[in-house]
Amino acid sequence: MAEPQRHAQDGQTPSLPLAGIRVLDLATIIAGPAVATMLADFGAEVIKVEHPKGDPQRRHGYMKDGVGLWWKVLNRNKQCITLNLSTPEGQDLFRQMIRDVDVVVENFRPGTLERWNLAPEHLLELNPGLVVLRMTGFGQFGPYARRAGFGTLAESMSGFAHVTGQPDGPPTLPPMALADNIAGLAGANAVMFALYHRDVHGGAGQVIDIALIEPILAAVGPHVTNYDQLGIVPQRTGNRSAANAPRNTYRTRDDRWVAISTSAQSIAERVMRLVGRPDTIDESWFQSGEQRAQHADELDAAVGGWIAERDLDVVIREFEAVDAAVAPVYDITDIIADPQYQALDTIIDVPDDDFGTVKMTNVQFRMSGTPGEVRHSGRGLGQDNAEVYAALGLDAAQVEQLREKGVV
Repeated sequence: MAEPQRHAQDGQTPSLPLAGIRVLDLATIIAGPAVATMLADFGAEVIKVEHPKGDPQRRHGYMKDGVGLWWKVLNRNKQCITLNLSTPEGQDLFRQMIRDVDVVVENFRPGTLERWNLAPEHLLELNPGLVVLRMTGFGQFGPYARRAGFGTLAESMSGFAHVTGQPDGPPTLPPMALADNIAGLAGANAVMFALYHRDVHGGAGQVIDIALIEPILAAVGPHVTNYDQLGIVPQRTGNRSAANAPRNTYRTRDDRWVAISTSAQSIAERVMRLVGRPDTIDESWFQSGEQRAQHADELDAAVGGWIAERDLDVVIREFEAVDAAVAPVYDITDIIADPQYQALDTIIDVPDDDFGTVKMTNVQFRMSGTPGEVRHSGRGLGQDNAEVYAALGLDAAQVEQLREKGVV
């Protein structure tokens, strides 16, 4: 059986699964654009629509020679045009584009599209098969709907920050756009569900409402159900788990860190035999992960002491020899050098107009028949104006006039 492929840049790639789907990405910063990026990775024609002054994402995060690096990743595989949707001329151009697209992704505050005379119900009148994804912090209705909403707030309100960190430390926020990226994955799924309903079941287009606070709440786990049925309010446990032990990070003799997991009973038993404490296996409390977690001090002392006497390569080798789950704690230099990531082609060099090539993560999964691919990095401001507006019948002089008026 052929190995599933994730990308190919030799011109021999099979048809991409979303070829023929057209997307207008109006969203800024992270969650909304992440939806469009995943669609673009698998073949959708995505047009990134920015205000003529530029998307704030272009200046978000680290920069090189005045060019935002996150932009290169988050807006790869997209065409880039400028359009001022607050102007009547810009709104008219947008309505023209809407007639021939499948998906619109936006993350303005509720009421913004409506104020611009571009309410989803009006767009659906122009294109009944249109799918409109609306990504906001708190959803389109409710008491918080019009508040400013960012991933940090979702990480806080979802309970994620409350359960993250050391028991005696403060609630801890993630150092990355966790809520945004979880919402981005949810949004891409939602768009595909809507397109499947339209194209397979003969349904109409529809509006999708995603609040950043909801996908991460689901990802945090069954806390709602646990509280409903058992009254449990989870607290911070550091790197430990309330569901199993030993589970932690441990320092090796050569000052590296490893993480282990013993979610399976058999793995827990193998670990304790390996570290020289088979006697713990015979304890009545050892027979369930929850009870083992109540004895984490004893188990961590045994595992941590054994690991502290050995170098990283020895720890990994001996854990693997007994088929126990272990992994080194990596920084980015380790990730790029790791042979498993190399085998999976997880990090690739992508053509870039500013730097020649840039490294970035590949598409997120392999498909045997219709693999996705990264064709180019995020492009320059308005780089595709001429091509996109020419398709609407505008010549270069007309585009220049619109530029001078601040419409594009």
